[in-house]
Amino acid sequence: MDSYDGYVTVAQADDIPPGACRTVEVDGIFLALSNVDGTFRAVDNTCPHAGGPLGEGCLEGELIECPWHGWRFNVRTGERPENPEIRVTCVEVRVLGTNVQVKVPLTL
Repeated sequence: MDSYDGYVTVAQADDIPPGACRTVEVDGIFLALSNVDGTFRAVDNTCPHAGGPLGEGCLEGELIECPWHGWRFNVRTGERPENPEIRVTCVEVRVLGTNVQVKVPLTL
């Protein structure tokens, strides 16, 4: 992974089609990276309910669903629609050429 201007490349844009998500790792921290209609979003991969891997869940619009118990989170805001006080941390993402990059250092 190359570091440039405080960002690290975690994927290639073509590897994550619109409507898809996957887990990526940066410095031992796991993130759920998703493509919402061409806009990439990243959140902490760990569901606060029971620790499920959000990156292995389903993405519907801006909502990612934990594969373990179905808790959902908005990948833009980090909020759980059913209870906005429960949230996951969002991480800044940019696309530089075909590189999908997240801002480091990560503080989750």
